[in-house]
Amino acid sequence: MTDVLTPVLTDIWDAEQAWKLATYAERGGYAALDAAFAMSPDDIITAVKDSGLRGRGGAGFPTGMKWSFIPQDNPKPKYLVVNADESEPGTCKDIPLMMGNPHVLVEGVIISSYAIRANKAFIYIRGEVVHVIRRVQAAVEEAYAAGHLGKDIHGSGYDLDVVVHAGAGAYICGEETALLEGLEGRRGQPRLRPPFPAVAGLYASPTVINNVESIASVPAIVKNGAAWFGAMGTEKSKGHGIFSLSGHVRKPGQYEAPLGITLRELLDLAGGVREGHQLKFWTPGGSSTPLFTDQHLDVPLDFEGVAGAGSMLGTRALQIFDDTVCVVRAVLRWTEFYQHESCGKCTPCREGTWWLAQALTRLENGQGSEADLDQLIDQCDNILGRAFCALGDGATSPVTSSIQYFREEYLAHLSHGGCPFDPARSTAWAGTEVSA
Repeated sequence: MTDVLTPVLTDIWDAEQAWKLATYAERGGYAALDAAFAMSPDDIITAVKDSGLRGRGGAGFPTGMKWSFIPQDNPKPKYLVVNADESEPGTCKDIPLMMGNPHVLVEGVIISSYAIRANKAFIYIRGEVVHVIRRVQAAVEEAYAAGHLGKDIHGSGYDLDVVVHAGAGAYICGEETALLEGLEGRRGQPRLRPPFPAVAGLYASPTVINNVESIASVPAIVKNGAAWFGAMGTEKSKGHGIFSLSGHVRKPGQYEAPLGITLRELLDLAGGVREGHQLKFWTPGGSSTPLFTDQHLDVPLDFEGVAGAGSMLGTRALQIFDDTVCVVRAVLRWTEFYQHESCGKCTPCREGTWWLAQALTRLENGQGSEADLDQLIDQCDNILGRAFCALGDGATSPVTSSIQYFREEYLAHLSHGGCPFDPARSTAWAGTEVSA
């Protein structure tokens, strides 16, 4: 089964001091940079388009197409911004990537900036992860010292400066326009669009914003060719990706594999669900994606397959929950997170997440009636598609999907006067499976 894995970004992680420039160079690091400088910027954009690389931050928008939106006739400077504000519950791929292999990100930043003709790039990292900020800053300094950054890189005549920026810790700054607001020193709140960042982004100039993994995938594409990358994955979701398994699995961690792999295959690699228990529900792309159950073990984990089954691939954060977990309590905890992290700019999200948390708290405590479930769904309908950004939409996903698959468990809270998984409240369900 191990031949299913395709270690590219993670290949160096097992090396001693994998984060050092010397280690990266021994593995062929920065060779793609010379290959890129032998190409024109437009040829690099075409190669990334042909590879089929899609945004690895959750939306899945074609990366090369996003680059091509930059108006080159605009006299203003162009900017590349790397979104490293990884903060959604369950999402944990970019931080280990920056810790284990920061130079692949730096090389990707250089090539990507060259392709869009930017001479300034920013890596926006979540402020709480100080160890990651220091690791990436050290890699940038090494790159400057080696001549990979700065003036006339590798004698190409191309100049690039890279700034590592520490955010202030707001989840909303994972939204690209709120990130730009934070980068400019203002409160992180989403911007009204249009204009889009490609036309008027950072400092009102043309800007490309990409996820860490998206940019880190570029050097291998340039080095090995678009056909090599496109040979992995599925027809419309090409390439490899890092799948983060956490929760009730025997061997949690990062599994880099072609898109289209299934959870059943990944669980085999991870040793399965912990002994003596069964899979109950899981998230295919973090807490903001609709839940899946054991009925979805064979859904291809690509953009189309997951969407076709009623969820989103998102960041490939596979949180695994076994039969000991109360789905109502889990959804309540996620909802409380979204309520707390709402920036407050729009009413549907600001007020809606508060009302969702109140209703779920009552249900978790065994209060209310079955009509509250319909009211929850109605509240979600009034948030979905009406919030200023995707935070509101994401907050509704676990609520509606959990009611869809585990309605009986919600009702059990009402009939037992509280959580049936809590021995202090009820033993009536001991040894009984709680599911839809």
